Formats: sequence, structure tokens, C-alpha cells
Amino acid sequence: QVQLVESGGGLVQTGGSLRLSCVASGRTFSNFAMGWFRQAPGKEREFVASIRWSGTTYYADSVKARFTISRENAKNTVYLQMNNLKPEDTTVYYCAATREGTGWSGGYWGQGTQVTVSS
Repeated sequence: QVQLVESGGGLVQTGGSLRLSCVASGRTFSNFAMGWFRQAPGKEREFVASIRWSGTTYYADSVKARFTISRENAKNTVYLQMNNLKPEDTTVYYCAATREGTGWSGGYWGQGTQVTVSS
């Protein structure tokens, strides 16, 4: 059974930092891209960042220069370092994994972790 388990969410003040972690288990994740998405109530899920097996990274413009995605392939773990957090970053963050070259919708998803940034 494949599982993605996020952790590291919480409450932080504007300008603060959080580090999200996501541990994947249940299969081999070689050649899988891993990513972070977020979704606020009543809104569509939004891409935040992703990282390929090779380490190539991609970011949404809204988080570029503030967030950093990284991964440890040996641990099937992906991280999201979030700096200079803003109130508009408040929402639930989801980890995802998908075979490279396929869409995220067909991949694996975690249950989400809440990030709240107070003003």
C-alpha cells in the first residue's frame, strides 16, 4: 500500500519559516517526480513546487525565491523549506508523487498538512 505522509505544518507569524516533510512508502519511487501543491477552501489545487528524480526543480512564481524543494531519494523523502511566509500562504499543503512523464492527477497523494501564517 503506497502512502505519502506529510509533516511539519503549523502556525507561524508573517516572515517566519516552516519546513514540510513528506515520506513516501509502499513501492519504489525511482524515476518519480515529487511535488507540493496547496489548496484553499473553495479554490482549485495550486502547484507549488516539484522536483524530478534527477534533482531538477520547478516553482510557482508566487513562491519562487522564498520556497526551496529538495529530496533524499534513499529515504523516499521530499522537503519544502518555506521562508518569508505570508498570510496568503495559509492553506493545506499536499505532497504528491508521480512517474515522470505522466500527470499528477494519476499519481499518489498525501492527506495534507495545514500551514497557517498569522499577520
